[in-house]
Amino acid sequence: MNTGTNAGTAKGPRFRPVQPVRAYQRIVEQVEEALARGDLAPGQRLPSERELVAQFEVSRSTVREALRVLESNGVVRSRPGDPNGPEILPFSQSALRKQMVRLARVDELTLSELIGFRMIMDGAAIQVASRLRTPEQLAELEQTLVAMRAAIDVDFEAFSEADLAFHDMIAQISRNSLIQTCNEVVRGVVLSLISDKVAHARNSRALMLESLQHHAEVVDAIRAGDGHAAARIARQNMYDYYAGYVPTPDRDTLRALIED
Repeated sequence: MNTGTNAGTAKGPRFRPVQPVRAYQRIVEQVEEALARGDLAPGQRLPSERELVAQFEVSRSTVREALRVLESNGVVRSRPGDPNGPEILPFSQSALRKQMVRLARVDELTLSELIGFRMIMDGAAIQVASRLRTPEQLAELEQTLVAMRAAIDVDFEAFSEADLAFHDMIAQISRNSLIQTCNEVVRGVVLSLISDKVAHARNSRALMLESLQHHAEVVDAIRAGDGHAAARIARQNMYDYYAGYVPTPDRDTLRALIED
């Protein structure tokens, strides 16, 4: 009797090939989880290499590979053969920056997502800066506008560096080093993707002049203490500057950040 089905033709879910997880990755995960739980803290030491081999029941080469990854990630300082074991390092912005760069460059993050993130973070930093800025900081911020204006007559790279100084100053005024790190990383990735297009665009100078005008308006709003207006102008500036490089279907998310 033919049932019309067999193992070779039965319909069902299609599974993806599995990726084997190496033993050293499990070691890395356990150490990072112990840090997240607070079982390990900066200044403490892991067991010696010999003890780690025994505890994880793996080879010495596997433990060394795990320590190499943890050291590369800025989690530990490891010296082969150190009888005291690897030292847990304190939080480092450089380590965070390295991880964020790796995340921001993966294929799953689109240019639209990166720009949207910048619009959100910059807007928030500018809103805070409007309340916290001192007269001296406001003067420094105004000097970054002078540098941006002069850079337009040089080239896009010089303008980009002056623009970075503006946003670094905003992050400093907002007193949030995490905002500064996040913005620096994401901005760098975005520019690596489109800077050549902007630099060689026919309207490159017009874009820079328009961006400078928006930055000046942001500073005016900060001077007036109007954080909401300053943040709105900043987000609009980013949209105008970058949206043309984003596929049309992906612009809806960006527009949602500028429409009140």
